[in-house]
Amino acid sequence: MIDEKELIDFMLKKAYKPLTVEELLQTFQLEWSSEQDVFKALLRRLEEEGKVVKTRTDRYGVPERLNLVRGRLQGNAKGFGFVIPDVGMPYDFDVFIHGNDMNGAMDSDTVLARIHHHKKDGRRPEGEVVRIVKRGRTQVVGTYTDSKHYGFVVADDKRLPNDIFIPKEAKGEAEEGDKVVVEIVQYPQDRKSAEGKVLEVLGHKDDPGVDILSVIRKYHLPESFPSDVLAEAEAVPDAITEEEIKNRRDLRQRRMVTIDGEDAKDLDDAVSVERLENGNVRLGVHIADVSYYVKAGSVLDREAYERGTSVYLVDRVIPMLPQRLSNGICSLNPHVDRLTLTCDMEMDGKGNVVRHDIYPSVIRTDERMTYSDVKKILLDEDQALIERYQPLVEDFRLMGELSEILRQRRFHRGAIDFDFAEAKIIVDEHGKPIDIVKRPRTVAEMLIEEFMLAANETVSEHFYKAKLPFLYRIHEHPDPDKLQTFFEFITLFGYTAKGSARDIKPRVLQRLLEKVKGKPEETVISTVMLRSMQQARYSPDCLGHFGLAAPFYSHFTSPIRRYPDLVIHRIIRETFEKGEEMPHDRKSEWNEWLPDAAKHSSERERLAIDAERETNDLKKAEFMQDKVGETFAGIISSVTSFGMFVELDNTVEGMVHVSYMTDDYYHFDEATYSMSGERTGKRYSIGDEVTIKITGVHLDERKVDFELVEEDGAKKPVRSRRRRKAVSAKANEAKSEKAPVRRKAKATDGKEGKSKRKPRKRRNKRK
Repeated sequence: MIDEKELIDFMLKKAYKPLTVEELLQTFQLEWSSEQDVFKALLRRLEEEGKVVKTRTDRYGVPERLNLVRGRLQGNAKGFGFVIPDVGMPYDFDVFIHGNDMNGAMDSDTVLARIHHHKKDGRRPEGEVVRIVKRGRTQVVGTYTDSKHYGFVVADDKRLPNDIFIPKEAKGEAEEGDKVVVEIVQYPQDRKSAEGKVLEVLGHKDDPGVDILSVIRKYHLPESFPSDVLAEAEAVPDAITEEEIKNRRDLRQRRMVTIDGEDAKDLDDAVSVERLENGNVRLGVHIADVSYYVKAGSVLDREAYERGTSVYLVDRVIPMLPQRLSNGICSLNPHVDRLTLTCDMEMDGKGNVVRHDIYPSVIRTDERMTYSDVKKILLDEDQALIERYQPLVEDFRLMGELSEILRQRRFHRGAIDFDFAEAKIIVDEHGKPIDIVKRPRTVAEMLIEEFMLAANETVSEHFYKAKLPFLYRIHEHPDPDKLQTFFEFITLFGYTAKGSARDIKPRVLQRLLEKVKGKPEETVISTVMLRSMQQARYSPDCLGHFGLAAPFYSHFTSPIRRYPDLVIHRIIRETFEKGEEMPHDRKSEWNEWLPDAAKHSSERERLAIDAERETNDLKKAEFMQDKVGETFAGIISSVTSFGMFVELDNTVEGMVHVSYMTDDYYHFDEATYSMSGERTGKRYSIGDEVTIKITGVHLDERKVDFELVEEDGAKKPVRSRRRRKAVSAKANEAKSEKAPVRRKAKATDGKEGKSKRKPRKRRNKRK
């Protein structure tokens, strides 16, 4: 019988011309009616999913052979969008869709788009949506606005620029200014806007806690566990049986600790070190055996799969597993027996793993250490802590030595290490932000980081060489076009990169980061470099990790909070119990399931990152509300045709709109990422230090508006001599090629990133 892959592969052949159903039946020699019915059902399903297209003449072909792109639509606040091609489509570019060519499609819809203008001279291809395959949203979170005969909801997500019409009878208990969850009952069509029904009123938009609750609803994050999941978690025993201990290696006499942040409760990794007689060091990484308690196919497992990951919002955690497991029997609390999976690695003096062993174990940790205490022991020589943890101090010192060896080994092979400051937002009991501080990245954090990286690489290499099904963490080679743009960008600072953008080695980028370390341009170059890279994702195929310069990598060390780690633990336990000669049919089952699991886990991870970023931006904006009118020093982090983004020392980022640069007419120069004054000769570029004043905060848009402040005696932004020469040369070169864009410095509302908004005109009838 013909399957999906065989049919699509057939249609992808160059010689294939679109055929009718009857012609396809003859081609595949399907004569029996039962075979024909199954084939026709397959064809209908593929057409519904947009994987196969039926032409006007009732012939079938695949989108890529019919000048069509299948993908997810990403909307924009201005009404246009981009189609991001599905994985597997033979396109490495997004397709721009003008607002007039959306044809009723909304952000997150799966669509088929016809390409009108192909990629040329670095410009994106353009097209129009010809079919909506699947709607991406059924619910929207927003603010309700009431009127006499109807209402509207303005979506919180600015990628949905059009209001949702709410008939009076569908508003429920919603009142003016309420945050609501709306079900879309009718999608946009022709000139009519979407219509919705209020499902839930979250509270007034200014009520405490409603802002975070709105983000939770927006991303469909679960607030609680279903009763059957909690019941199954409650049934998990609190103690470990002697029978189970007999099936594992008993490591309870080995000295080991957990090292985590002060507020961590789900302790899923412990470490141990020991100097061997041959001079090598045995590093043990012991990970909570969550797979023993969360069985495949159970309600606990299905819930964990759907969640995919724990989500860490500003004032709360939405865990992947119920607290009874994550903070209880699975957490490696001190002085109690716990089930684990251990990866022992014997390392030589250069940090090479010369021998390893992966097996189920039972442990009992000696102490629950914190990053700050380990740092104080290793760097500050805190005598009180050294005395308190005397039996472990030599272990900590050996850990410090080993982690530095591993770190240098990783850098030597070319691993890229971005040292970005991470913000920690401190809130009070009402969720109001009271401070923003930078999270420290001390020797203790880096120690655990190196040990976890070593274990992840060792485990993935082991299973790759065993030719067993596995779930890898991959980071593919950067897009050559984006990387080439980055190479041109760094010349503004006087730097160059050796090699071609198509076959660049990680070591080249890592050495560049070493050159800029500690210099004013470090943050800017690191940020632009990161933007030129691909997103890491999960895959059943071992494609290597570019950023780590590692041929083998996976996530093995956090099964309490990441589902892919739990999958890997199941594979390890299965191979340990049944031997590494996995039956062929069992391999087939894993190989069939893993691609979907990898895709789902990657999607859940990206959703969690988006939710975390949005709550951070929200609370940062809220923190700056009472600072309007105050001045701060900052660094220009981005320059666009409509203004400049400036990042403050506390990681808050805001925008200086070009319409508020009123001392001159400013030109945006795309070649040099700069804004220059026509009369004064002032030039503002990425990386320049400037002084700004906060002029406004928009919580709904998670935005802060800045205005440049000219300090006494300061005529130009701070820039190094080498930078000035490089920018000047690049600017002269660019001027000879094209004229800059003229921006009139007049205090009017801009088209993008505007600081002041005119009141929205409400429609008196549904469009």
